[in-house]
Amino acid sequence: MKRSLLTALACTGVLTLATSCAAVNGRIGAASRTGTATGSQAAVCDAKPSRPVATGLSTIKQAYACIFTGFYGRERLDHRVVLAAGFAGLTEELNRRGADRPDAAMPPLAGDRMTDLDAFAAVYERVVAELPDDSALRQAVAGATIKAMVGSLHDNHSRWGRRARPPGGPGETYGLGFTTSPGYSITYRAPQKAMAPLFVNAVQGGPAAAARIRPGEIVQSVNGAPVFVDGVLSSGVMNLLNPEYSTDRPNAVRLTLLDPSTGRVRKTTLRPKVFTPTTPPVTARRLDGDVAAIKLTGFQPGTADQVLAAIAGLREDKALRGLVLDLRGTNGGSSAEVVKLLSSLVHGKVHSYDCAPDDTCSPNRTDDAVPLLGLPLAVLIDGICASACDAFSAAVKDLKVGPLIGSRTSGMVSGPARMFTLDDGSTLSLPAAYQVGPNRELINGIGVAPDHYLPLTAKDLRQRRDPAMAKALSLLSAAR
Repeated sequence: MKRSLLTALACTGVLTLATSCAAVNGRIGAASRTGTATGSQAAVCDAKPSRPVATGLSTIKQAYACIFTGFYGRERLDHRVVLAAGFAGLTEELNRRGADRPDAAMPPLAGDRMTDLDAFAAVYERVVAELPDDSALRQAVAGATIKAMVGSLHDNHSRWGRRARPPGGPGETYGLGFTTSPGYSITYRAPQKAMAPLFVNAVQGGPAAAARIRPGEIVQSVNGAPVFVDGVLSSGVMNLLNPEYSTDRPNAVRLTLLDPSTGRVRKTTLRPKVFTPTTPPVTARRLDGDVAAIKLTGFQPGTADQVLAAIAGLREDKALRGLVLDLRGTNGGSSAEVVKLLSSLVHGKVHSYDCAPDDTCSPNRTDDAVPLLGLPLAVLIDGICASACDAFSAAVKDLKVGPLIGSRTSGMVSGPARMFTLDDGSTLSLPAAYQVGPNRELINGIGVAPDHYLPLTAKDLRQRRDPAMAKALSLLSAAR
């Protein structure tokens, strides 16, 4: 059964479908431009951990095998680039930790993918064997090696990680209690896309609510460090502001905040904690008397039904003449939710294409069993709208379902990723196909441009102005 290219990009915008590399492609050798692989090499990618262990050479080999089995660009991928990147990651980490060695030199490569892996492994094994008996050091250099290998793919939906589960129970979350624009899910992949200033986009509750953090406040510094350095957003700052995504969780985060509406600067200290978010996944309100305004926080399971139920609830009191979907700040989610919500707006259309490495593409169609809402539509978007949100926005624009208002989406939507569990308990996500829009245009790295450019600024938020929403209501009124 073919999977939609919009398939469930959970939380960070990536599908997490546990599977084995063999399920993607039974022959690892067919995936490479050079070299062949034996059955034993394919089994490396199939390995399943009995329990989490330290990351080591076997994990590196497994990640390498998965890349040349599960990554959509594998047929055009030069294995020597991947190995060189991995060795660079190894030596950079050694140098960073004051443990560089004179024999840590990249071996000559013969041009055969598996022979070259063996040469790489021999040097790696020799170098690591001479390191101090420090498990943290060995874990760090192995992790840096895999991250660099995956980074060489230059793909925003390919990543490796071994993240501890944040504390908290059902319905709870962990962190500082606010989100920013630009958002973490975008900036950790592509910090060059972020533009100053960094400001509070929404307050979810917890420490931020207790400290009276307000939407629109500009973050000037974090723990005394500037947010932007030479125009580039600091990844260290973003890690401090988003401790839920890191194993290195700070005890406290000191913020310097600027109110753009008054010029007032204040300082506050937040301590990350477990809390129950006060922001629901879907909120609905009636504007101008007969327009449904629906705000989404993500395309998570059940979102489409919640949206449709909210619209039905607003219709019980009074007929509606229009619908505004506010997708600003929305990233990732389930393709089933994307397709269901889109199918309530339009029928009989191709909403995207799944494309193989040879550029053959298969269409994905709307589910015409979903009843149509029959309402004029406007959609609000921004630079945090990522992955599934990118795809939904492209379909709305290409299919002329309604105008897009706001600012260009993130363009972080390379393709549907599968998540492989490696032998150390870590996970490796790799897209098996790449996505194009209904008009066969590339969205990844580019995003979807609004029909009406009206970005929401920090000052707008502080003064509770919303030019994009005002434009949406004006357009829907004119369409009456």
